[in-house]
Amino acid sequence: MTTPHADIHEIMTSVGGALGASGFTDVLGLPQAKRFVVMVVDGLGLDLLREHAELAPFLSSCLNINGVLAGIPSTTSVSLTSLGTGLRPGQHGMAGYTCRIPGTSRFLNTLQWDDRIDPAEWQPYPTVLKQLADERIAVTVVNDARFELSGLTQVSQRGVPFVGVRHAWDRLAAVVEAVERDDRALVYAYESSVDHTGHGSGVDSEEWRKALVQVDRDVADLRAALPPDVVLLVTADHGMVDVPKDDRFDLVDHPELRDDVVLVAGEARFRHVHTRSGAEATVAARWREALGDRVEVRLRDDAEEWFGPIDPAVRGRFGDVVVAALDDFAVFASDAFAVELLLRGFHGSITDRERRIPVLVAG
Repeated sequence: MTTPHADIHEIMTSVGGALGASGFTDVLGLPQAKRFVVMVVDGLGLDLLREHAELAPFLSSCLNINGVLAGIPSTTSVSLTSLGTGLRPGQHGMAGYTCRIPGTSRFLNTLQWDDRIDPAEWQPYPTVLKQLADERIAVTVVNDARFELSGLTQVSQRGVPFVGVRHAWDRLAAVVEAVERDDRALVYAYESSVDHTGHGSGVDSEEWRKALVQVDRDVADLRAALPPDVVLLVTADHGMVDVPKDDRFDLVDHPELRDDVVLVAGEARFRHVHTRSGAEATVAARWREALGDRVEVRLRDDAEEWFGPIDPAVRGRFGDVVVAALDDFAVFASDAFAVELLLRGFHGSITDRERRIPVLVAG
């Protein structure tokens, strides 16, 4: 019941196949069922869960579908859009935590969004949730109430009812009520505390361990409250690594790396570098020389292995040069992204610790 090379964009489509919906294939080998709950625990990488199995006895006891990877960049907005559309980033066009708005010198923060950007134009493909609802499956999103009208929700989960909650116990009740609406049902739910704590305190912290313990209890309570025939599937959008605060590379201290550069986007672990036309190779060589084996630098046209084939309509959102951090390194740009310097935990890059995610089946 394993698959060697499944990606996050195949999780929800596999759920569709397991539900018996036409046009969907269960490549993961999930249990066949008429009702599913899919819960995303933001930031809970598979490596982290394995290393702290004693803190999460319920999650660790669940059947794990091995070999599932988050996409690249391994960051929330990209992963949730891949999960929600069944597409890779090069097609759905969510290029990173921040990405260039083509034809401008501005970038879009894909979590905070921009009122001038229509989510349905930015990402025009129908969501998997909407496609399953069209198959007469009762589909519901249960999430923090403040996310209902967010651009990311509209990009990745639009087209189905949204139930806003504020606490874990509210979520439990809302999920159970939603999954009992019909004989065929799917509920998508989301939990952010592990990711939030990891960013602020690091994944090697007592605060993070406490957050994991609580999430494990919450998920166990949810499983106990669900009808026995409902399959609970728990997954994540990425893992996380701690970046030491005592030796951080900041572009502000290396102005030569801005030569021929129009805009720097992405995030500290994965930078999109937009260059002056014709300067791509020169900029890539300059960054390789300066950063050495702490990063992997590629031209956009050589990075389709990471993004999938890039649709010409979204090509300008991806950097002419892309820079993926390795080990515990990161490339900061404090003049544009000062808040990143306050963080301890990061993700976004190509490492196994950031990309390997659990797919846990309970019930």
